[in-house]
Amino acid sequence: MFTSFLIKTFIKDYNNTSKPEVRKKYGLLSGTVGIIMNILLFIVKFSIGLVVNSVSIMADSFNNLSDVFSSVVTILGFQLASKPADEEHPFGHGRIEYIAGLIVSFLIILIGYEFIKTSFDRILHPEPLLFNLTALFIIILSIFSKVWLALFNRRLSKAIDSQALAATSLDSLSDSISTACVAIALIASRWTSLPLDGYIGFLVAGIILYSGITQTKETISPLLGEASPPELAKKLTNMVLSYEGIENVHDLIIHSYGPGRYMASIHAEVPANRDIMELHELIDKVEREVSERLDLVLTIHMDPINQDNSEIQSIKKELEEILSSYPVVLSYHDFRMVGKGEVKNLLFDIVVKPGMKSKEEDKLANDIASAINKLHPQYVCIIQVDKEYTPIP
Repeated sequence: MFTSFLIKTFIKDYNNTSKPEVRKKYGLLSGTVGIIMNILLFIVKFSIGLVVNSVSIMADSFNNLSDVFSSVVTILGFQLASKPADEEHPFGHGRIEYIAGLIVSFLIILIGYEFIKTSFDRILHPEPLLFNLTALFIIILSIFSKVWLALFNRRLSKAIDSQALAATSLDSLSDSISTACVAIALIASRWTSLPLDGYIGFLVAGIILYSGITQTKETISPLLGEASPPELAKKLTNMVLSYEGIENVHDLIIHSYGPGRYMASIHAEVPANRDIMELHELIDKVEREVSERLDLVLTIHMDPINQDNSEIQSIKKELEEILSSYPVVLSYHDFRMVGKGEVKNLLFDIVVKPGMKSKEEDKLANDIASAINKLHPQYVCIIQVDKEYTPIP
């Protein structure tokens, strides 16, 4: 309820999340709320840590301080990511949002490492904790604050499909868990003289480290070039196939240049006996309309296929039977027959499962060619092995 109030109050046109300007406002809202709450939590927890002489509470307070810097990075990241394309960056600056998330992850890892050292020293040189009921109440209150902040950022991240805000949400959730551990140590200090503060501080630091490493993996993945969302591939494929005259599609590749910023290319098979100018007009129409409907840039390569040649249809059926005995082959495309007379070239591409080595691909192509030559010695097979960059549903 309160989250919806904040969104509607501070973000005009909040439903139009595909606009960079709207995404920037979501990031600004997340960062501003995070800065305010984490500064308050840092001041309160650090003061309590000094009063009760607890390294785990102070570790937790500095974790909140690191979250302040994380929120600043988030705001800057969204601000820069919303910049329009320029001469040096023709595809825009959307990937800066991922970089901001990566910086936040590194800050979290650094804080976790430092407090592992501090907690280990407290285990070796324990000091008594001073139980304080007021301090315990405030710590429990901070746990609920962090849980709300995690839910708040999760709501924002889902609204704009942002991994940076998803990472911020995960960080807040891990903070609430670590603070709960601190509360346990403070309560247990009433009945034991064991250095639980150091052990709990060690556990808190471990949670912080785990959170940072997890976020690092999630933010590096899109920078390396992760697979596109399956639902986007399915929508794009179905839209292209819905146009009369396009028989099949293959070789779909989708590149991401930031959240919601995609460029795609696909090969469309069209009848070879149709007028080339009509086909060119069709392809232009599909590119334009699909790009507008999915808010991306689509390029289509046209592959003419011969559907009337009985010899081609016959050998294609035989080829499909041969390929069915090779589970590693996912599909084939661009089947062509070149030449006249008895000796002809058969050219086609096969799509194989990921992970195959070059030698394995070469052997596979040779085995398939040999199987075809046993049936038709007069054919010369030229087989290209392709990878499936984006699975077509």
